[in-house]
Amino acid sequence: QVQLVESGGGLVQAEGSLKLSCTVSGLIFSDLAMGWHRQAPGKKRELVAAISAGGSTNYGDSVRGRFTIFRDNAHNTMYLQMGSLKPEDTAVYYCNADTTGWRFVGGDYWGQGIQVTVSA
Repeated sequence: QVQLVESGGGLVQAEGSLKLSCTVSGLIFSDLAMGWHRQAPGKKRELVAAISAGGSTNYGDSVRGRFTIFRDNAHNTMYLQMGSLKPEDTAVYYCNADTTGWRFVGGDYWGQGIQVTVSA
């Protein structure tokens, strides 16, 4: 019943931008902390960005200043606006929902993942 559906991935040129979205069903979206993880082949999965139920945000060091996370509770959707993309941003990006709500501490629910490829 719980579904996290990601969209917006694809191929983009370095220095370009891309916007990912994640739409949640089966959960009370406004009570969730939400976040994005990513994983590239051969590399450890890392937190990209997170946003609490109250709207506070945090970012991984490698994306801070380039990416913006935000949410639209009216549409049960969370977004990741990615700018100044680099080839090292290439990864599968996963939407996560955390029922802790006040702080994102790890995903209780995961999307299927969406590929982002940044060409040099």
